[in-house]
Amino acid sequence: MDQEILNLYSKLNDLNVSRETFIDFENYISMIIEKNKKINIISHKTSSKKAIIDRHIIDSAQIIDFVNFNSNTTTDLGSGAGMPGIVVAIILKNMKNNMNVHLYEKSYHKSRFLKEVSEKLNLNTKVFQKNIFEIKNLETGTVMSRAFKPMPVVLDLVYENFSKYKNLIFFMGKSGKKIFEKSKNDWDLEYIEKKSLTNEDSFLLNIKKIIKKNKKRYKEN
Repeated sequence: MDQEILNLYSKLNDLNVSRETFIDFENYISMIIEKNKKINIISHKTSSKKAIIDRHIIDSAQIIDFVNFNSNTTTDLGSGAGMPGIVVAIILKNMKNNMNVHLYEKSYHKSRFLKEVSEKLNLNTKVFQKNIFEIKNLETGTVMSRAFKPMPVVLDLVYENFSKYKNLIFFMGKSGKKIFEKSKNDWDLEYIEKKSLTNEDSFLLNIKKIIKKNKKRYKEN
């Protein structure tokens, strides 16, 4: 691995990510690039190796300290090409943590890709080729949402479809502040906010409790 690539990964130096993890990241990136030649699993605007590392791998990996390590599972909503679910599964593998990562992706081709990556890299994942909006009484530890659906939609989904969870992680982009403030009109949220490592206009939310204002009841751990 050349120095330029290591420098890109250096943004993760303060997180719980070992250098051995980078080897798995590199194999994963190679699989993304190869698959993207056949089907569009990520945008071609971010399909160069450098862009994948910065815009996808590091962006996904930065949530690792938000993941609840005391749970048996963590769940990625609309996993797509595996960001953040596969990235988190790679980190957990190298931490020797046996938590199972549940990847929900209704696309057949993307689901197949997630299974191929999981098998090749020996990851502890389970891929569900299902529409998660149609599944009720879900239980998990951490719920992750990145580039899936707008925040109000995901809050409703988690509130209605998950009977038990520990926390909910959102990746918020440039318009995130406005969306977040609007969401707080309908929800009381107990949360921690963290600045993104990859974009000065972006931030992360680690939500521990959501209370629907018009129903006066809450879901929490």
